[in-house]
Amino acid sequence: MDAREKKAQRRKNRISFSATLPTDVSGAFANSVCAVRYSSNPFVDIRMSILEMIVDVGVHDWDQMEELVYCYVALNSPELHHLICQAFVSLCCPLCNEGQN
Repeated sequence: MDAREKKAQRRKNRISFSATLPTDVSGAFANSVCAVRYSSNPFVDIRMSILEMIVDVGVHDWDQMEELVYCYVALNSPELHHLICQAFVSLCCPLCNEGQN
């Protein structure tokens, strides 16, 4: 195999991870940038990411919170949806967390 074929083979075997917001996202999150992240503790990382978005974008009402939930669900695999739900509930309902401390 010559150098050109080797380079083509490496390119073919490369794995690319990217994320793009759904086309129907508008408002506060329309210009948000998606980041792909590897995690050893997905719940904690998702929760921190949600909290960062709430603070950075400035979520002010329930409609914006629903759109944020939609973005996380649309961008992540179904295997993570229950963690996304738990993370949002833990942020929106602090009383639900009292028994966990």
